[in-house]
Amino acid sequence: MAPSLEVPDSVQDVLSHPLKATPKLVAPEPESCPGPESETAGRADSCAGCPNQAICASAPKGPDPDIPVITARLSGIKHKVLILSGKGGVGKSTFTSLLAHAFATNPDKTVGIMDTDICGPSIPKMMGVEAETIHVSSSGWSPVWVLDNLGVMSIQFMLPNRDDAIIWRGPKKNGLIKQFLKDVEWGEMDFLLVDTPPGTSDEHLSVNSFLKESGVDGAVVVTTPQEVSLLDVRKEIDFCRKAGIKILGIVENMSGFVCPKCTHESQIFQATTGGARGLAKEMNIPFLGAVPLDPRIGIACDYGESFFDAWPDSPACSALQSVVRRVEEEIGLEIIDKVS
Repeated sequence: MAPSLEVPDSVQDVLSHPLKATPKLVAPEPESCPGPESETAGRADSCAGCPNQAICASAPKGPDPDIPVITARLSGIKHKVLILSGKGGVGKSTFTSLLAHAFATNPDKTVGIMDTDICGPSIPKMMGVEAETIHVSSSGWSPVWVLDNLGVMSIQFMLPNRDDAIIWRGPKKNGLIKQFLKDVEWGEMDFLLVDTPPGTSDEHLSVNSFLKESGVDGAVVVTTPQEVSLLDVRKEIDFCRKAGIKILGIVENMSGFVCPKCTHESQIFQATTGGARGLAKEMNIPFLGAVPLDPRIGIACDYGESFFDAWPDSPACSALQSVVRRVEEEIGLEIIDKVS
């Protein structure tokens, strides 16, 4: 018989208490034990003399006291959108930077990016602020401002050297994400885009838990056309549904290649199973659009420039503008005829 994956905790328990760590007991629980996670753990009469008493008494209990602080800190942000992908390398962070620039082309809108890809923080490079540092004041950490109406927060700003590896376990990552939400002075904003790493693990659970009370408009899922990417995106969609995160829609990135000279489009990654459009229909979620693979997007990201300013007439730019309008529709905003 094939081995099965052991699941010690229920999915619902993990989603409801993502940061909970079960106390590591030094002895088996006696029959009279109230439970190591109960409010009376380590303090009940039956705990007297138990080798686990001190461990149980010191274990954290109850709701996270910082959640109300986070909710208050983010009260000035109108819309919070998660950018997710199941597979790495699909251009999720690139898409996040492009989406932020697209929203920021409206001078009346203020946009923020929170980079929660702790081990691979590429947003500062793409936004042209890699060498900046965080300013700390009595009111909190200040985002690094790319434009007057576009701010960024990332661990990259905290590294002594830009090539230093971040070798952290889950709890430390969770702690930094909490600081980004609790200690950063985001102020009044129209959009906060949360760029996440690939997958469905610690960072995603933390963000969902910390933002649940303040409210998340939903998630934009990014994929490429081939089935290898869609395979993992199905898991990401399943995560969103189990976690109660609204799926605003799916974007097909690198959907064909646009020649910079003749603007002819060729299919580099074949959609062998229908691509993102087919998956959207299969999973009954909105299809937000397809963005072609334009090498000038990579150039803009490498130099930290706005693709919209550099090549406003490119097919990829037009496709991104269409995606922006679809995202606005899904979060209930009045449609803007053109992102200029």
